[in-house]
Amino acid sequence: MSVSSATESATEATLADGTALVLRPIRPADEDLILDIAHHINPNDLRLRFFTPVHELSHELLTRLTHLDRAHEYALIALLASDETPLGAARFAEADRTSAEFALGVRSDWHRRGIGKLLLNGLADIARERGITEFYGDVLRENEPMLALARNLGFHLERHPDDAALIRARKRLD
Repeated sequence: MSVSSATESATEATLADGTALVLRPIRPADEDLILDIAHHINPNDLRLRFFTPVHELSHELLTRLTHLDRAHEYALIALLASDETPLGAARFAEADRTSAEFALGVRSDWHRRGIGKLLLNGLADIARERGITEFYGDVLRENEPMLALARNLGFHLERHPDDAALIRARKRLD
């Protein structure tokens, strides 16, 4: 899998199986694309992503996911290059000047193909460019696929300081 560059503009990427993708920043007009991704995530995967059963993403949540405070947040969306089908999205929000929390969602029918890795690596590159030195995300203890991805990307897994049901995945970016 390769990415041409980690910039504020769209980038081309290729998965290991040769599938061509475009990664670009999420825009306010992308609410329908995010909703489409959510409609292709099975209920258990949505629960693992949002830590609670989710039946539908509210307009409020869609707005929050697409209308970003660009000074402190950033989000990428992965689209099939051939027809712009949305496959996944990832975001980070700065916790302070040196650390940021990430979140990731990928369509269930596209799991384990490298999209999550591509999105998280792209986000980490952008966070690093912004001076962020620590990247972290909270993961439900039972979400073994996400924990495996985090381990594969070099994140250190530790007990969450406030919630025994969560694991904190943490990585230094410097």
